[in-house]
Amino acid sequence: MPTKDISFCLLPSELIQYIILQLSLPEIIQLKSVNKSIFSIISDGDFIRNYNHQSSSATWLFLYKKRWRREALLYGFADSSNRWFNILICDMLKQVVPPGEDVYFLTANANIFLFALNNTQQLMSVDIMTRIVKNIPPSPLGPRGTSSWRRSGMKLLSCPNSNCNHFRFLFAEYHQNRPTLFEYNSRVETWEYSWGTSDHEVVRQDYYLDDEFIFLSASNGRSGSVIIGVVRSYECNTTITTTPLVIRPTFNEQHAEDHRLAVGFSWGDSIDLLHVYGDGNMMTIRSDKVNNNSNKRKIKRIELWGLSRNNGRYWEFASTAPNELIHKISKPYGAMMGCMQKTQGITRAILMTNLEGTWETIWLSYNNNNNHWACLQLPDCNMKGSNLAGVTFSSGLTLS
Repeated sequence: MPTKDISFCLLPSELIQYIILQLSLPEIIQLKSVNKSIFSIISDGDFIRNYNHQSSSATWLFLYKKRWRREALLYGFADSSNRWFNILICDMLKQVVPPGEDVYFLTANANIFLFALNNTQQLMSVDIMTRIVKNIPPSPLGPRGTSSWRRSGMKLLSCPNSNCNHFRFLFAEYHQNRPTLFEYNSRVETWEYSWGTSDHEVVRQDYYLDDEFIFLSASNGRSGSVIIGVVRSYECNTTITTTPLVIRPTFNEQHAEDHRLAVGFSWGDSIDLLHVYGDGNMMTIRSDKVNNNSNKRKIKRIELWGLSRNNGRYWEFASTAPNELIHKISKPYGAMMGCMQKTQGITRAILMTNLEGTWETIWLSYNNNNNHWACLQLPDCNMKGSNLAGVTFSSGLTLS
């Protein structure tokens, strides 16, 4: 054992616990192999409860990148850390993924990660702590290709109990020409689905301000959006018991002509306004050409919109990112995509830009309580020359 490891182990156990509690989960997992004393501290029930309580407020960003003829890599970055972590997940996927299969990362929550296979059109769940990989049976819609999944239309809910590795996966889609909510429960390994109602009167007027509802996009288009809202359940052993609500927000006449839609992705000079959706919110990113070069653009304005208080019938303007923030993040790009998340009154967005094979990651946040915008600086993730095969926000990883 190296001398520095011996010196660390000679510290009082209370101090060792305090130091380890400041680390991210990937670092703690590595410490388990140092010696039996460290392993015992990390495996202690009180330590696990303290760490899980602390990590519950952390927000993670996960990127899944691929390189030609090389293995894909999953990277994670926590808002409480200052570096990227390589999540060792490829060896787990090899257990069940056929050779030559194209794997795409869909979403994550706590320790559960969902992947889609492009060729066989299967879904797979991975628990990174227990290293259990499972096939998820096809939904009532049948097998789905990776292009059928929309980030704003799905939500993964893991069990809040750290000793439970079950989860629920929800997504919204049109079925028989009706907005439909689909749910998979890993405890019973079955799918259920339910059609929504357009009875807006059952929506509380302050639903926009809390996390009581889950909002999933069934469609987004020029004429407006179709969103399914359902009351959030915090138990993983129950399925949805309330009728989902169908909300159809549109732009009022004043803003309708200003929103020529590019949903989730823009490329070159094809569009100067990108819309990114998530959790009942919408972010619009306006851009200009760089020196009349049609292949390069720069961000000039970012706006945040939410569901209107009059039962969600309109997209309601919330805030504009300040000019100093725009100046800070505005760099030339050729293509852009994004995703959004809202929890506890804070809206977060990731904008991924690409210019000639070089990726830039922009992490933005907006606090609804004090109207404050912020940009979290991220170190380089060595994405140059890679293909992005999935990006999502997630809650904190937990020990079990």
